[in-house]
Amino acid sequence: MSPRGAGARAGARRGRCHDRDVPQTVPDLAAHLAPAPDAASTPAPDAALAPYDALLLYSFGGPNGPEDVLPFLRNVTRGKHIPEDRLVQVGAHYALFGGRSPINGHNLDLIEALHAELARRGADLPIGYGNRNWEPYTTDALADLRAGGARRVLAIVTSAYGSYSGCRQYRENLAASLAGLAERVNGTGGADAASPVTGATVLTVDKLRHYSNHPGFVRANADAVVEAYAELGDAARHAPLVFVTHSIPLAMEEASGAQRPGYRSQHLDVGGLVAAEVAERLGHPVEWQLAYCSRSGPPQQPWLEPDVNDVLKDLAGTGTTAVVLSPIGFVSDHMEVAFDLDTEAMETAREYGIAVARAGTVSTRPAFVAGLVDLVLERAARERGAGTAAGEPGAPVTVGAFGAAPDVCRPGCCFQRAGIDTGIPAACGADSDPTQWSPS
Repeated sequence: MSPRGAGARAGARRGRCHDRDVPQTVPDLAAHLAPAPDAASTPAPDAALAPYDALLLYSFGGPNGPEDVLPFLRNVTRGKHIPEDRLVQVGAHYALFGGRSPINGHNLDLIEALHAELARRGADLPIGYGNRNWEPYTTDALADLRAGGARRVLAIVTSAYGSYSGCRQYRENLAASLAGLAERVNGTGGADAASPVTGATVLTVDKLRHYSNHPGFVRANADAVVEAYAELGDAARHAPLVFVTHSIPLAMEEASGAQRPGYRSQHLDVGGLVAAEVAERLGHPVEWQLAYCSRSGPPQQPWLEPDVNDVLKDLAGTGTTAVVLSPIGFVSDHMEVAFDLDTEAMETAREYGIAVARAGTVSTRPAFVAGLVDLVLERAARERGAGTAAGEPGAPVTVGAFGAAPDVCRPGCCFQRAGIDTGIPAACGADSDPTQWSPS
């Protein structure tokens, strides 16, 4: 990594963003970013993982074959009144990839990498895999963990940022899954008929805090962007960096900032960190901006902009001939990356004569995987009552302008619309329904 203090100077001098809302002060990145993969990480004997006896990789899900595509899309859009012909149109995207989403394979790879990192540190813990929208479903994953003896589980959501889609919607699904698991256990004689289990007692599941501003996530993204710049050769010096994330409705963006920095602000903070580190390592200025992809919904509903394709057109108008695209809003190369970036955005770039190097996602990069394990150890230490002052086992580690997201979401966290509580039970929050959930 760069010498201590160099990252801050690079951020102030070289990492320039066209968005005026981005924080202007970049912290000492070199002092806080995750160590190189061959460096020692925090050891994790099994006792250090207590009170957890299992982990759950908790994700969105995706079709495993052509016959799954439309049923999967119906699950995703249930209650949103999306016409069937629109689902057929979207399903055609999956047909380009054999009717199969890459997200499931990437998640299985991440589970394997987490097992390897735990083993490297001398620890072992079962890791389940459950999805909101397709097999394996969350309820089934939790049932398997419970059958294997697990009673307290820590869920790692494959969404680094906080918003309704990346936080509360997962919590709502988790509360429903726990209630469903309780019904299953009671219905199969797995509990004493005189004292049936409930969603609050069948299994305790905590959710790992959002990790977009954890040094492992930032380091892994910076590594990927540096590799992408190397692909451009001589054109790299003048190529701008465009970070890309999933667009959300403006109403959801507003709601995401009710209890902590909003979705857009979280991305701008991380973008500034990554761009500053990249500029330092490349040794030349890097102009950067944030763009969005995967907009859906009715045309009259405002969503976050600009779209990445519009950004590419605008850059072409300024004479830009090379660009690096970094899907900083995604953990792995799933459909929004494979289609929206690698297919649509690449077609736009070719149309306007722009050479594009697409940076990889954090995926199973060692810095990211090690960072997730560090986050698990950090949370476990806090649950055991360890100290949270700097240097103590329970101290939350972050970089950037914002502090750590809370372990237990605050009341009103990440509503779909600001101030509007739908009444749907949501797990892992201070406003959880105790009949559905037992908060940590």
